[in-house]
Amino acid sequence: MYKVVMFNDDYTPMDFVVEVLESIFNHNRELATKIMLAVHTEGRAVCGVYTRDIAETKAMQVNQYARECQHPLLCEIEKDG
Repeated sequence: MYKVVMFNDDYTPMDFVVEVLESIFNHNRELATKIMLAVHTEGRAVCGVYTRDIAETKAMQVNQYARECQHPLLCEIEKDG
């Protein structure tokens, strides 16, 4: 299993991060906001844990969507455990 990790930057709006967490990771507003705040305060946070293929796809979707919207938001995957 692989963690999808989102990293903080000083430019991406918090609302955009919440939108991404809701749309790509299917989190509700409350959980999306909690993860966004963790990214903001701790520099990174886990968005979810998935099989390798799904984790890679979700990270790619976040990175691609962020670039399309001209935000430097970054997601990567890490092996869980």
